[in-house]
Order: sequence, then C-alpha cells, then structure tokens
Amino acid sequence: MLPLSAPPQSVLIVKPSSLGDIVHTLPAVALLKRRWPRAVFRWMVNPEWAPLLEGNPCLDEVLHFPRREFRGFSGWLKFLPWLRSLRPYRSDLVLDFQGLLRSAILARACRGGLLAGLSDAREGASFFYDHVVDVRGRTHAVDRYLELATAFTGPQGPTGPLGTDPSLLGTDLEWPLPAGQPVQGVEPGYVLLHPFSRGTGKSLPPAQVSEFCEELAPMRVVVAGRAESRIDPGQNVLDLLNRTSMAELLWLIRQAAYVVSVDSGPMHIAAALTSRLLSIHTWSDPRKVGPYRADAWVWQQGKVFQRGTPLQTRPVEDIRALARFVAGRL
Repeated sequence: MLPLSAPPQSVLIVKPSSLGDIVHTLPAVALLKRRWPRAVFRWMVNPEWAPLLEGNPCLDEVLHFPRREFRGFSGWLKFLPWLRSLRPYRSDLVLDFQGLLRSAILARACRGGLLAGLSDAREGASFFYDHVVDVRGRTHAVDRYLELATAFTGPQGPTGPLGTDPSLLGTDLEWPLPAGQPVQGVEPGYVLLHPFSRGTGKSLPPAQVSEFCEELAPMRVVVAGRAESRIDPGQNVLDLLNRTSMAELLWLIRQAAYVVSVDSGPMHIAAALTSRLLSIHTWSDPRKVGPYRADAWVWQQGKVFQRGTPLQTRPVEDIRALARFVAGRL
C-alpha cells in the first residue's frame, strides 16, 4: 500500500470518458470514499456523461471537462489556458483513471499533493505521475481501476477483504447509478434490446435485429440506443432508437425483464444493475471488455457462456436461436 503523509482532505477523480469506462470506475471510487468518508470527492467528466454521476453519494461535486472544445491542434491552444481555471480544485490526492496525455496534464494542473495513475497509461501520461500503480495481470478494466484504489486504501472490499481477485466478488461491488427517468407508455415485462454500437463491427445488422424481435413475438421488445441504421419494427416492437436520454435509458434497463446488448457502454450499465443480461460480442474479448458480473451471459462465435464459467459453453448458432435462449431465461 502506498503511504500518504496524512488522510487526504480532497480527492479528484480524472475519468472524463467513455460511458463504459466511467461505469467501470464507480466501484473504485466507492472504495476510496469508504476509506476517507470526510474527504471532499470531485470527478472530472465530459458533460455528456455527467448524468451518470448525478446524485452519486460518493461525490461532493461533478466537474465538467468540455472535451469537444479542445479537439485538434487548435484545441490544445484553448486547453492549456483553460487549465488555469482549475486552480480552485487542486486536491491532496489526484487519480488519473483515464491514462492519456491530456488527462495527465489536466490531473497535474489539479495536483495539490500526490498524483497517481496506471501502469498501462499511454501517450507518455505516466511521466506526469508521482506514483505509477502496476496493473499487469489485471485483465478487466474494473480490476485495473480497483488496483489503483487499493494501492492507497488497502484491499478492503464492500463486504470485506477483496483478496487477490476482486473480480470474484462481481455483484458485491458498489455501483451507485441513478434510478433514471420513466419512459411514458412503457409497461414492465419487456426485453430491452440495444443492438448498435459506435465501435466498428460491434453492431447487429438491421436484418438480425428484425429476426431477433420476430422470434420473441408476441413478447414485447423495446429497442433503444443511438444508431444511424433504421429497423423494420414488428407489431411486438417499440422502436426508441435515438429517442431516449441517458436518464431514460437507465430506467429502461432497471425495468426490463431481460437486457440483450452488443458490446457497448449501455451493456456495462446493465451489467452493473442486473443479472438478467446477455452481451453480444462479435470480435471484442469479453474477458477484457465483457460484462463484469460473473453470472452475465455472453454470446460469441455461435456459443453462449457465463463470464464466470467461460469453458462451459452452449451452442447457439444464429440470432433466432439466441432469441429462444433469452425466452428460456425468462
């Protein structure tokens, strides 16, 4: 455990993005707050993800990092002077969970005492740190972020010592996410499908979306998320693509009888909120970026398995068979 000369009176979390990574950071911040309940905790985040942190009991203040204003070379000319506005937020302990050059510079500007980051930081970010925490051997982002926290708190988990493998606790970790905002006209008992992702090659083709929904009929399917693609909704489908806010998405996930999502930020929100989840991975490695909880299901290469038992697979070759698998879980 890294020594501190005194308990910090202020802690700054630097994790501006992205959606899934912010969710992955929540247990580490909860651990830190439990260790130092009287410290003032602030989180620097991109404005579009700030709703995820609203009302978080671990945080005293959410600071907006206007990333879009600093894009490109000209953005750096704006970014460096903007750093001067951060002087009031200099903190005794600053933790850079982002691990990029810009986040390290931002963290350094807020450093009032000690600055630490991860050993897998990129773009030379580690040169700005006072301490680099070794996260080699930690595959999943949640485990890597917990390693940064426990470097200062010691291995104390929400229900006791984390031991050598915090991923084993899974559902015992704290995920303080907002309740969300109700979506009018949506009744409980539906399957929530999040079929599209910004990541290249992660989305389902619209034809497969239609097949999945048809196979579940007459069960209600709510399709949500952001997408440029259009779908041909059947009579059992409520198409909410590009029509929900972050607060409404949180509510939809909480209310769903089951959630099916491609590898995306909303999938990680679902993994934090419910065990009724199946994550679709076309090419990404579910050990690194899959649902964190051990009881969540993963579909990849024609097989389904639970993250906690990846060797115990079941053949589910196509999207219609996957829909029948989901129906069997209800």
